[in-house]
Amino acid sequence: MLEDILPRLSADEVARLRAIYEPLTQSVRELIDATVRTETAADTVASVRAEIDAATARLRANQLEGSFGVRFGAQGSEMPWGNAVIGVRNPIAPPVDLIRAEDGSVSADFHLGAAYEGPPGHVHGGVSAMILDHVLGEGASLPGRPRLTGTLTTRYRRMTRLGALHTEARIVRTEGIKTYAVGHIADAEGITVEAEGVFITPRWARD
Repeated sequence: MLEDILPRLSADEVARLRAIYEPLTQSVRELIDATVRTETAADTVASVRAEIDAATARLRANQLEGSFGVRFGAQGSEMPWGNAVIGVRNPIAPPVDLIRAEDGSVSADFHLGAAYEGPPGHVHGGVSAMILDHVLGEGASLPGRPRLTGTLTTRYRRMTRLGALHTEARIVRTEGIKTYAVGHIADAEGITVEAEGVFITPRWARD
């Protein structure tokens, strides 16, 4: 397991790293949005591109091989900072900051801008499915007991407008190594996409 390979980081070290890299991630998110929507002149675009290329070269001077993976805090808390939905260091993550309720369900308010467009002015269906895959997976899992996607079925009630959105998920039932969960994405007018899935407790996490 990764927990046995990667060293655990103290709470202070996690906070220090977050303070360094989270603002960078947010700046790149803004850059992505600006890149999609800019209508500046060609000479400005060329100048900005040169600045971006130079900045990229500076960041690549010292980087990880491969993906970020998952690191762990001192109390065993996971740090999936490269994750495409919630990653602190992943600028394509919206991010979706989930809150777990006392009943085990999870929910989040989040925002999807121009970078997530499919139909004009609306969220790409694949983005909705990716978010629901993660949200239902979190809703189906318990602390220290991850459950991985077996199947996921999505129903698109109507198009999802870009902008402020809400998502939530909960467990319906558990049968052996299988956990069944449901969830949805909603905008101000109600639910736009529903999902149900079966999530499997991986062999290494079983009692």
